[in-house]
Amino acid sequence: MVQIGDNCTITSGSGVNPLSRNIKSCVYVAKGATLKIGNGVGVSSSTLWVKESVSIGNYVAIGADCIIMDTDAHNLDWRVRCSEEVNECGESVDTVTAASAPIVIEDNVLVGTRCIILKGVTIGARSIIGSGSIVTKDIPSDCIAAGNPCKVIKSIVY
Repeated sequence: MVQIGDNCTITSGSGVNPLSRNIKSCVYVAKGATLKIGNGVGVSSSTLWVKESVSIGNYVAIGADCIIMDTDAHNLDWRVRCSEEVNECGESVDTVTAASAPIVIEDNVLVGTRCIILKGVTIGARSIIGSGSIVTKDIPSDCIAAGNPCKVIKSIVY
């Protein structure tokens, strides 16, 4: 299921955002998966790969060349990856058995250019993720976080 709110913009290529270079957006939602995008969301030339569930709140800005994926994409067992086995639906057992966990990006989050947000992560409301960060663990609300792995740098006090 794909649900997109009002006034959502997904750009692709350098025409709107020069930081995108000429990277194309890609949205992949697997059969039975859920992608929910709130109102007023902006996504610049990024990849959204949804095997299970990705939820993006209202007024979220996702910078150029980000990758948001709720799956490892491949099984971690090399024997499964090399087996070329398919299930009864004709799907690769490698990709079907890859670990996945939902991603939640709460309202008013800013995700900087070239970030990677991995499976099982929740980013709290009003937080800012610095450019180039790799988010592997939850980030609380009202903070600035950055790095590889992404860590809280400071709290935002309003």
